[in-house]
Amino acid sequence: METLELNTELDIKKIRDNFPILTRQIKGKQLVYLDNAATTQKPNSVINAINKYYKEENSNIHRGAHYLSEMATLEYEKSRRKVQSFFNAQHEEEVIFTKGTTDSINLIATIFERSGIIKPGDEILISELEHHSNIVPWQMLCSNTNALLKIIPINENGELIIEEFENLLSEKTKIVSVNYISNSLGTVNPVEKIIELSHKYDTKVIIDAAQAIQHKKIDVQNLDCDFLAFSGHKIYGPTGIGVLYGKKELLETLPPYQGGGEMIKEVRFDKTTFNSLPFKYEAGTPNIIGGIGLGHAIDYVNEIGINKIDQYENHIHTYLHKELEKIDKLTFIGDAENKVSVHSFIIENIHPADIGTMLDANAIAIRTGHHCTQPVMQHFSITGTCRASIAFYNTIEEIDKFIYSLNKAIKMLS
Repeated sequence: METLELNTELDIKKIRDNFPILTRQIKGKQLVYLDNAATTQKPNSVINAINKYYKEENSNIHRGAHYLSEMATLEYEKSRRKVQSFFNAQHEEEVIFTKGTTDSINLIATIFERSGIIKPGDEILISELEHHSNIVPWQMLCSNTNALLKIIPINENGELIIEEFENLLSEKTKIVSVNYISNSLGTVNPVEKIIELSHKYDTKVIIDAAQAIQHKKIDVQNLDCDFLAFSGHKIYGPTGIGVLYGKKELLETLPPYQGGGEMIKEVRFDKTTFNSLPFKYEAGTPNIIGGIGLGHAIDYVNEIGINKIDQYENHIHTYLHKELEKIDKLTFIGDAENKVSVHSFIIENIHPADIGTMLDANAIAIRTGHHCTQPVMQHFSITGTCRASIAFYNTIEEIDKFIYSLNKAIKMLS
């Protein structure tokens, strides 16, 4: 294997010590976790915060007059401010807590449908790169409103064809919803240009940042996106918690998503008055511990430094790509010029699931299948890929183990 000079300030051993699962032995072998695009592992600070809440602070929030409720509310709302600062939202109330990216996108699609803004013949643009959660809600909206769903195509490198996007944009385009980074290919989309071009038509832009929030510095004010969504478990936080950012002036004019407690100011049988932001979109008892855990995950990322994380992951990404290139029977699926540390590939005459099973026997965790992006697979005329995805706690030594085991699996399965 080649030696890679790591020009980084990160203390990777110290970082790995903060993630207890990375010391796990599986089938008598040391775990190598390369499935980070599916979910990231959790640092001790997040795990300890969850334990502390249930041991010392467990209570419902916002409505209680007692000490535990006050403490839980304080921690939960502190997390909202941490998210606001992390991606530089102008207002705290622009941060809506949801179950995750899927929930956030469904929320947006539903409230746009209820608003009556989308008329028959209006157009919504998404891309060929999207996760199913950024396809199906828009299909449902179009079915219910007689709007038209149009698709931005990709080229053979898995990159959006921006000229085609410009051709699709028109006065009829009401919504553009695209991912920042493809979960199945790692392609980094030119979201700044997409937003700029869309706003010339007063088109609202939603950015699915589920695969970007943990890798790249995001500033929603600089981006000028109208909405942005991500999931906490992609950025070292708990599952079941996510964020929808929305511009305040838009969220204030759009209708609620769900009805119930917390999202109201006053309920009478003849009329209900809805609450102010962000509570207007947060009906019912929320995922309190999820929100608190997400806040601690953001603290941890801030402590390490998102730019340092990006730099280190780029080094590992480059090394892994070079090593995969040496494998004769391997074909990359999506080889964009601008991409993050997600590598999708197929092996000639070997099913991805068989590769995954062989690697698992050596305690190496990757993802196989269509990765909830079946249109991407259809574009490349395949049913699925092997996907190895990196986080900043992965090492060169782990990549070497993966490449060795992959070559061994290919030899045995050929």
